[in-house]
Amino acid sequence: MRPGDVVVGVLEGAVETKVRPAVVIASSAYLRERPDVLVGILATRPPASPASTDYCLRDWQAAGLRAESHFRAYVLTVHRSELTIIGHLSDHDWTSVKGCVGNAFAK
Repeated sequence: MRPGDVVVGVLEGAVETKVRPAVVIASSAYLRERPDVLVGILATRPPASPASTDYCLRDWQAAGLRAESHFRAYVLTVHRSELTIIGHLSDHDWTSVKGCVGNAFAK
């Protein structure tokens, strides 16, 4: 598993827990040192009021997703055994997602 991987698993959302896709946002160092993974949720519905922490994936099909997807900085910590890798974000999408993550956390 590596940063920018697209994964699926039973993940908690703002409203319900269900099988959903997410993006691995943990650093390589974090992934080497820990059994868990930090992920950001991917949603098929665009946010009602887009924020600087939201991003509509441009290359969602190449990332292994079945529908247009939107990154949300809704961060979860999940054991890696509960996730399945289905793809990887394009360089363009990964750069944009990292920007959203940067906007979400204190510096």
